[in-house]
Parts: sequence; structure tokens; C-alpha cells
Amino acid sequence: MGTIDEYLAGLEPADAAVVAQIYRVAAAAIGETEQGTGYGMPALTYRGKPLLSVMRTKKHIGVYPFSGRVPEAVAASLGDAEFDKGTIRFQPESPLSDEAVRAIVAARQAEIDATSR
Repeated sequence: MGTIDEYLAGLEPADAAVVAQIYRVAAAAIGETEQGTGYGMPALTYRGKPLLSVMRTKKHIGVYPFSGRVPEAVAASLGDAEFDKGTIRFQPESPLSDEAVRAIVAARQAEIDATSR
């Protein structure tokens, strides 16, 4: 898979808008991100490590913070979204709030920062 921009170009416009919004909020929350890949998925990277991937699947949109601990850590901010180890799932008509995205990114950033020391 290619970059986030390439991935977004291949989505239906309504799905692309939801996915792009998450990437925009995530990138703005840190400001030090780049487009890259993580586990073969288009992703935002931070300090060379995968930070967050957002993908449309057949049944939902999935947010993958490349961590089994992040979804549980931010559960209170996820609203109606479902989560389990390493994945947060929601329907496009009920997207994650910007606050939830910022919480996900902050939790993952903290993990990366802790391992970079």
C-alpha cells in the first residue's frame, strides 16, 4: 500500500472525508508527523515509528494505533466506538470526535517517546 494520500484517493468520497479528518486532527495534534506505513498500512509516523493508521473495511472504519494498550487507555473518550486490543472501530455516520483522536494520538505519542529515550 502507498501513502495516505494515495489511499484516500481510492476511497468513496464520504468515507475519504471521514478518514481524512482523523488524519488531519492527528497530524495537527503533534505537528511532527509524516506519511509512511506501519504493518503494510498507510500511516502517520512519528519519530520514524508508526503512530496511527485509519482504514475503511467492509463493515466499519478502523483506527489502528499500533499499540494494544492505547484503545483501553482512551476508552472513556471513544463514545459509541467499539474497541479491543489494538483496534478502534466505528461507523462512518458516527465518526470519532476530534477529542478522541487527540487522546489516541497523545497516548501513542507518549509510548513512542518513552521507548525513544
